[in-house]
Amino acid sequence: MTILFDLIYLILVCLGWPLLVYRRLKRGPGSIALSDRLAALPSRPVASRCIWLHGVSLGEINATRTLVEHFRQRSPDAVVVVSSTTQTGLARARQLYPDLLVFRFPLDFSFVIRRALTRLRPSVIVLMELELWPNLVEMASAHDIPMVVVNGRVTEERSMRRFRLPIIRRLSQRMFRQLRWVGAQDQTYASRFVELGVRPDRVQVMGSLKYDTADLTDTVPSQDDMAREMGIDTQRPLWVCGSTGPDEEDIILNAYGHLREHFRDLQLALVPRKPERFDSVADLIVRRGYACLRRSTGAPAIPAGVEEPIPVFLGDTMGELRKLYALATIVFVGRSLVPMGGSDVMEVAGLAKPILVGPYTENFEEAVNLLLAEGACRRVNSAEGLVAAVSDLMHHADRRRKMGQAGRAAIASRQGATARTVEQILEMIASE
Repeated sequence: MTILFDLIYLILVCLGWPLLVYRRLKRGPGSIALSDRLAALPSRPVASRCIWLHGVSLGEINATRTLVEHFRQRSPDAVVVVSSTTQTGLARARQLYPDLLVFRFPLDFSFVIRRALTRLRPSVIVLMELELWPNLVEMASAHDIPMVVVNGRVTEERSMRRFRLPIIRRLSQRMFRQLRWVGAQDQTYASRFVELGVRPDRVQVMGSLKYDTADLTDTVPSQDDMAREMGIDTQRPLWVCGSTGPDEEDIILNAYGHLREHFRDLQLALVPRKPERFDSVADLIVRRGYACLRRSTGAPAIPAGVEEPIPVFLGDTMGELRKLYALATIVFVGRSLVPMGGSDVMEVAGLAKPILVGPYTENFEEAVNLLLAEGACRRVNSAEGLVAAVSDLMHHADRRRKMGQAGRAAIASRQGATARTVEQILEMIASE
């Protein structure tokens, strides 16, 4: 099977090399080196167990925080290594774990995977949510290395449709049958894993790890420093729109213009989800006639011909969104007014902030439905709906407070998945 997969990958590389070269040139020297993709890793100490944690991107890496903490507490002698597929995920992992080996997930060619397994000698490979690669699964199984999925979820709209395709179905079922264990977020996801081929006795509903990453607190360290450095007035209301996607910022700025007609002291902070969009969003803010105050520079960009423009704050640094959420009066969680699946609502709820989302939240369906049911979150479908919801909450401080309290209580009721997951994994590797 590994020969077959290597051949498929080789054909894809031959067909796609012009695109790969173009992307490399576009990204410039800061992009990931080829040696990193070829598992140029140091060999780990022989005497210790190794837990290999893998998260695709930023969200999955953030969800590893409580896992790493629990592994350190429960098995301090184990070596934990962390990999990610994307540059944003790698950057976040290196920020979170400066004392751990953090590396780019290697290419799935058999010789590269063999090199990674030889150097790391993992006792278990822990995949966050879902990212299976055929050669990794085949070779881990051949070496009797348990491969598990934690915080598991499989979306109907994207993953299930793909895995049901006739050409892919047989190969995917072979991969899923070889998983040693799956900790699913809820029963719906658990049933989907079984449909894909995981043995039913190897699937358990554990809840979402992201509930555990949501600190139940009113303040975040250095939030006041950020407010002072950015020029945010903490005595005035602040509307924070976090993890926004393409086209959403334009909708939000339209809504903000209407809101300013009635709430002159309302401040707005935008935080795009992707770092590569920071500059384009800054340009959009200025084109719309606002002064753009970027977190990274501190110097405002002022539109030409506009006297005393209204400032809009742009969060364009990594790892600081929670500080802005902590400063917020009202939060809109982005990538949900456009069909991008939504973003994490749990850390906002842990901070007891009233939450607004759009109609597209399938990536965080269980958490959003929980918060909607508890009255901690409101769904809007347009710029007009956004204006109406923010206006209502601005007029009623008691509603903001009740929504925030309900959200925090809902998150607290769902915590504990990390401890259950770590217990399961440690028992598994102890029996090997």
